[in-house]
Amino acid sequence: MFFKKKEALSSSVSHIIVGLGNSGTEYEGTRHNAGFAAADAIAKKLGVRIDRIKFKSLVTTCTIADKKVLLMKPSTYMNLSGQAVTEAMNFYKVPPENVIIIFDDISLDVGKMRIRRKGSDGGHNGMKNIIYLSGSDQFPRIKLGIGHKPEKWDLANWVLSKFSEDEYKLLTETAEKAADAAELIIAGQTDRAMNLYN
Repeated sequence: MFFKKKEALSSSVSHIIVGLGNSGTEYEGTRHNAGFAAADAIAKKLGVRIDRIKFKSLVTTCTIADKKVLLMKPSTYMNLSGQAVTEAMNFYKVPPENVIIIFDDISLDVGKMRIRRKGSDGGHNGMKNIIYLSGSDQFPRIKLGIGHKPEKWDLANWVLSKFSEDEYKLLTETAEKAADAAELIIAGQTDRAMNLYN
């Protein structure tokens, strides 16, 4: 409803949407790449491709709620995501309040989503690096559930494990909802997004 196709990179970007993950075919379909799945869902909804290399990321621009938005998937490893995010923020002079970070959360079941206006890193290494390098925790964030770590699993192995077929279907549905939630946040309707999806 608020979405319009817009492909050219623009100097008037006012908002950034970042989907976190790890680049490389070996990480495709892993739990830690839930943010990438959401970024891809947004691009699919818009009919654009996240295929330009800039800010240590794959990026594209689009218009959401009459705002110019940079959509990005950092190409750094997850724990260095802040390098990409702060580079884009500094270039376009976008404040943290206008940068939506979408990432995986092991405290939520697959298929669940949680929206927050701001807050701590919650133990997530990508978010930790973004907060550290930017000096701010004022980022709106959309957290996608990837399932609780089984007791006998190492955390690193769990987040880098693949979703089952049924889980991936649930994640895809949640990623589509995350695209709708990001649209509402940019339109200034964060409360509505939280009421609908939390």
